[in-house]
Amino acid sequence: MSYRGPLNSLNGMNDMGRPINSFGGAQKQTKSSFNWTDFKRRIDRQLKKIEDLTDHPLVDYIRPYLPGLARFFIVATFYEDSFRITSQWSDQIFYLHKWKRYPYFFVVLFLVGVTISMLVGATMLILRKQTVYATGILCSCIVSQAFVYGLFTGSSFVLRNVSVIGGLLIAFSDSIVKNKTTFGMLPELNSKDGRTKGYLLLAGRILIVLLFITFTLSKSWFTVFITIVNTICFAIGYKTKLASITLGLVLTFYNITLNNYWFYDQTKRDFLKYEFYQNLSIIGALLLVTNTGAGELSVDEKKKIY
Repeated sequence: MSYRGPLNSLNGMNDMGRPINSFGGAQKQTKSSFNWTDFKRRIDRQLKKIEDLTDHPLVDYIRPYLPGLARFFIVATFYEDSFRITSQWSDQIFYLHKWKRYPYFFVVLFLVGVTISMLVGATMLILRKQTVYATGILCSCIVSQAFVYGLFTGSSFVLRNVSVIGGLLIAFSDSIVKNKTTFGMLPELNSKDGRTKGYLLLAGRILIVLLFITFTLSKSWFTVFITIVNTICFAIGYKTKLASITLGLVLTFYNITLNNYWFYDQTKRDFLKYEFYQNLSIIGALLLVTNTGAGELSVDEKKKIY
């Protein structure tokens, strides 16, 4: 057998056939470091596959009807509230006049005014007619009812109604048509309407997120984790479509299973019915975001530029 020592040394190998360093010691084999960029790319690829499911032919067929359905969901709580005031007129009068000590004339005028305002404002928003006035009217109804009924004490109520206002802002932003051209038919790269719509969508997304602060308090750890991750993504506008769909599905599941007012008597029915339609308004806003996108002020939009 020939002598292999010197040959192995010249080749960077020791007698055991292992690599040696410049000092004659065997080199240690190390594992490759974690590649965060590659990991993120794989995650994005998997999420993209899930998002692509929304391009199914069935979804494409119903897509033109989604904005109208979403706007109806957003204002459904106002229709329900106006119907409740009308059907429980004597109870409303008694509560505000006898219990809250408001003058009778003021109570009647307030109830008639807020009922008509909610019906008119909701219908205008669905039809996308005078949406500035419609949004202002409905927001005013929320604030005025909170003051008159004295409902600012409950944090859950406040956050829920603030989220409804966020849904109204998203519905209003959907009516803004982004300018495509300027004078001389030159393309406008940064339109004022686009920025306005971006600000409205950002404000609406942040206000909607407030609902999920109380939503996660009594849920399982898995639901809490999924909700927190997707609310953060929804707020900053990252993977907005997927986050909107996920939050919408989670909220729909709990809305049907927990706020199923149709199974209860009148005592508990009104409370559950109120929460059901409030949540339905948020579901409508989430559905509308899947169609409109996150707007200019979002991570998704910045990724298109950079």
